[in-house]
Amino acid sequence: MNPFIVCATRSTRNYAEQVIGHLSKYLTFSNIADQINGLDLLCVNRFANGEMEVSVSSSVRGRDIIIFSSCARNEADIGVEEAKIELYHAIDALVRCQVNKIIVFEPFISCSRSDRATRRSSVGLWVHLKTLSSLGARHIVTFQLHSDKSKTMLDPSVCAIDDIPALDLLKKYLCDTYIKTTEKLENEVRKNWAFCSVDAGGEKLARVFANAFGAPLVVAHKQRDYSTPNLVESVNILSADPVEGKSLWIVDDMVDTAGSVEKLILALSSLKPKDINLISVHALLSPPAAQKLKSLSDEGLLNRMLVTDTVSCRNFKDELTGLEIVSSAELASVIIKAIINNESMSKLLRPFNAGVYLNGK
Repeated sequence: MNPFIVCATRSTRNYAEQVIGHLSKYLTFSNIADQINGLDLLCVNRFANGEMEVSVSSSVRGRDIIIFSSCARNEADIGVEEAKIELYHAIDALVRCQVNKIIVFEPFISCSRSDRATRRSSVGLWVHLKTLSSLGARHIVTFQLHSDKSKTMLDPSVCAIDDIPALDLLKKYLCDTYIKTTEKLENEVRKNWAFCSVDAGGEKLARVFANAFGAPLVVAHKQRDYSTPNLVESVNILSADPVEGKSLWIVDDMVDTAGSVEKLILALSSLKPKDINLISVHALLSPPAAQKLKSLSDEGLLNRMLVTDTVSCRNFKDELTGLEIVSSAELASVIIKAIINNESMSKLLRPFNAGVYLNGK
């Protein structure tokens, strides 16, 4: 194991602190917190004209650096572009300190939806990944990229990328919180639950959930107006089984403005399900998402919403009464342990089976 330090930009300091706390359970050498805790390592300075500079407070020569950062909505309330610039400056400063390797851990890569060239547009994800690797990042880790093809944007001989499917966190949460026993899984969930995609492109994610729990699949097909971002014109529901009286779980990798979700919930509600719930890894909740979801909840159309903490959303807890946030910090610590010990991460990529998981518990 090469000596390593876990540090963070201002946007994820508290998140990194949680990860360090979990990591101490997996690593046994003495004074672990003193050896790996680099939360005070990076200092942000400003010139009079507003330009940024990041400095490193102590020697890190020869160490592996794991740097957490978020360029989405974050606990420090730092804007998207400022958070990116801080991350870029931090990598440059660390490289100049002659570290051994830099591993960038972004729980959610905010530009992941900008992954294709359309309408003579730039490709934001390519710009971001290219900048990170060009500055000196040699490994990028994230949760649930918007598209599998995004991983091909990097030359693996220059910079590796690991995309960990964080939806398993939500599957385990469903088992631990709402199912609990194999009897309930067999007698209630498989008969009275169904998992629904937000659109045809999201069928794969919803199908993975349906297969994991042995429940029916519902597919939504939406007509989108591509001349305007985030605008959905209509939604059609495709299902081999009637959804009346069932608990429906809409599955998506992220919820942004909630335009697609709102139209889908309204379409599903006409089919008279028992209740409608929403599952999403990344809770972007860009305006007016919170207002839309609150309105659906107040009208009794949205029962609960399960998300992870890859994007900070604790400020919405009071506004969205059905919001439940699942921590990803322990999973991040497991990933770091595997990386620093050169262990396989294949177990994190295996298909989840609710029956096997509940039997194991």
